[in-house]
Amino acid sequence: METPDPADTMKIAVVGCGAMGSVYAGHLASAGHDVLVVDRWADHMAAIAAHGLLVAGPDGELRVPVRAYTEPPSEQADLVVLAVKAADVASATAQARPLLGPGTVVLTIQNGLGSADVAAAELGADRLAVGVASGFGASVRRAGEVHHNAMRAMRFGGYGTIDPSEVERVARAWRLGGFDAEAVSDIAAMQWEKLICNVAYSAPCALTGLTVGQVMDDEHLGPVSRAAAEEAWQVARARGVGISVTDPVEFVRDFGGRMPAAKPSALLDHEAGRVSEIAFINGAVPREAAKAGRDAPVNATLTALVRAREASWTKPPPA
Repeated sequence: METPDPADTMKIAVVGCGAMGSVYAGHLASAGHDVLVVDRWADHMAAIAAHGLLVAGPDGELRVPVRAYTEPPSEQADLVVLAVKAADVASATAQARPLLGPGTVVLTIQNGLGSADVAAAELGADRLAVGVASGFGASVRRAGEVHHNAMRAMRFGGYGTIDPSEVERVARAWRLGGFDAEAVSDIAAMQWEKLICNVAYSAPCALTGLTVGQVMDDEHLGPVSRAAAEEAWQVARARGVGISVTDPVEFVRDFGGRMPAAKPSALLDHEAGRVSEIAFINGAVPREAAKAGRDAPVNATLTALVRAREASWTKPPPA
């Protein structure tokens, strides 16, 4: 962790304080940033307000004082972090408005593709940075307490006309919090490289209840998983994205081999009876393919199967 310099500290508002948002907030606060969190989970906010936020991980535990609100206060932040799920970005942007000043940077960190477009349309592309989180596994133990298994890397890039120096300032703020954080010039390539891995496992795991390693090695699901990844890779290349991946099958098998017992967020959502972010993960591939005049039948089919299953949870029972 870098030595904090008062000139580098920021007033940071984290909108969406679930497992990942709590990990972000706790470590940023531990570095001396003035951090507040906003989430509609009243018990979580009350516990944080009363006892501080407890974050446990491989390096031990830290408990830090963090201001917690169910509705945002009317005070301007230097940085607003949208740490909600992709489907909740539209509502989070509305929540974030009281926190915005003329110089506020908004950082959106979600799985898949498409949520940054929503944030930019609502809050402005000239203030928006996009984050990619890799190698995180986080969960909420109880109100006020979260746990993470690892924090591999955070990468940040500008969405529109934001000054690159502002993106670098954000990256430095996260490095102060102990994150492996860097500003990069091509965030789209990193988003797609993560997406290629996510599409290989998100829908197959959610549909079957299997872990990443089980899907990867299954004689029936393995080929489907690899076909989804290869299709996403082909679409990225057709869209002119500068990905560095040359062999998508090897790429996703290497990814899966490092975390065979992991459950993707889509599976965790299904286990909790929640609608997943599948429309922004596997569902992003056919949308992007259409922009290049192509089809993406593997990912389109996987998305349709997941959404059909989820629709049965949201339909009212018959009269």
